[in-house]
Amino acid sequence: MMKVFALTLLGLLANAATAIELTADNYDFESEGKTVLIKFFAPWCAHCKKMKPDWDKLMAEFEDSKTQLVAEVDCTSDGGKPLCEANNIRGYPTLKWGDPAELEDYSGGRDLETLKTFAQENLKPLCSPTHMELCDKDHQTEIKKYLGMGAKKLQKQIDAKQKEVSKVEADFKKQTEQLQKQYKDATAKKDEKIAKIKRDGLSLMEKCMISLKKKVHDEL
Repeated sequence: MMKVFALTLLGLLANAATAIELTADNYDFESEGKTVLIKFFAPWCAHCKKMKPDWDKLMAEFEDSKTQLVAEVDCTSDGGKPLCEANNIRGYPTLKWGDPAELEDYSGGRDLETLKTFAQENLKPLCSPTHMELCDKDHQTEIKKYLGMGAKKLQKQIDAKQKEVSKVEADFKKQTEQLQKQYKDATAKKDEKIAKIKRDGLSLMEKCMISLKKKVHDEL
């Protein structure tokens, strides 16, 4: 009995050791040069708990890969929340895969064999600074240009692009707020018009109809 318990404990410890939990701080480092399959989860989620054993095995299966990363993000942790917000995670568990900078939704089966087959067939190396040989000439030229800028100048370029993204998001927020106001105003006008129709006779007509139906019923 003790031997079985010890083996089980060792198995759990091994899985824990191989599990890679991504955070905003380590995401870029862990995913650099790799194609990824990521589970976004919450510890309290029943479906996440059910999926955990298979996912732990899947992470262990690919732990030594130089080009593939199978990992997870705890959306309730301080480190995981920014990643979940950036990827618009709305439910748990959510699986996403592909280029770490442009994740796609995974919609296939969630059993171990299906996930393993998907990872083996789809987590292929992508064009990146780590895999220049996979890039076409245009992308190679672009990568060399960015690498040649140095970290300080490149960060300024990134900051400028991120400002553009922030502006797009701010414009979208403004537009949705305007639409919400229009919807609220339209709803109020609709309710007011319906109330007027009822005051102008509809309510009384309906009451009279009920009275007539009741009278006919009583006469039968």
